[in-house]
Amino acid sequence: MKNLLKEKLRRGEVVTGTIVGLGHPDVTEWLSNMGFDWLFLDAEHGPMGYETLLKMMQAMNGTDCVPIIRPQWNDPVIIKRVLDIGAYGVIVPMINSKEEAELAVKACRYPPEGIRGCGPRRFELVDPDYFTTANKEILVAVQVETAKAIENLEQILSVEGVDACLCGPFDLSLSMGLPIPPMYDDPRLLEAFDKILAAAKKTGKAAGIGTGVGQIRWAIEKGFRFNTVGEVDGLLFEAAQMALKTARGL
Repeated sequence: MKNLLKEKLRRGEVVTGTIVGLGHPDVTEWLSNMGFDWLFLDAEHGPMGYETLLKMMQAMNGTDCVPIIRPQWNDPVIIKRVLDIGAYGVIVPMINSKEEAELAVKACRYPPEGIRGCGPRRFELVDPDYFTTANKEILVAVQVETAKAIENLEQILSVEGVDACLCGPFDLSLSMGLPIPPMYDDPRLLEAFDKILAAAKKTGKAAGIGTGVGQIRWAIEKGFRFNTVGEVDGLLFEAAQMALKTARGL
């Protein structure tokens, strides 16, 4: 197993993905051939089940785009299944402590480093080296979504095996009592973003953030390098809305 996304992050590169909550392999096939470094397959809020996620990742075969799944929760049973169907890593939601980060890492590692059960159905067929490489190559990212996570972030990112953190600005805003959608220029959010970047720099881990099209260049210039831009449902809606307005001369 070779994880191109993890290698890019090791080299200090900026990587760009987009959030996919629309469950069809055509979507991942098109996006993975467009040049995205990775796709964020959302099994936390999206409606996709395991069979759908499997087909969506199969449609990405032959590209350099890496499938990363956000599971419903920091649950070793769920994480085991999304890895077994082909995910190259996970973005684990609502990580608020060092102990929760340690559990997420263990769920992604085979013994003796972790507690992952043995049964990688897809990789077993196509990758004879999977068992010797998976512990090193599976990407583990923690999602920073609460004020508590900000407070504990240096300890969270110090956990061996955590590769990156991804800030979820919507939930973070809610946690801090701020409005939705988040105001990226709010001084209180900007302070939180600075704390994320400082913790990532101190621990040598990659920090990223979920953005819209209007914020992505700001995020990169600020120092975030493990990012998503937009999400498929919204991108489809915005493009369709623009086409309709053009057709009606609006």
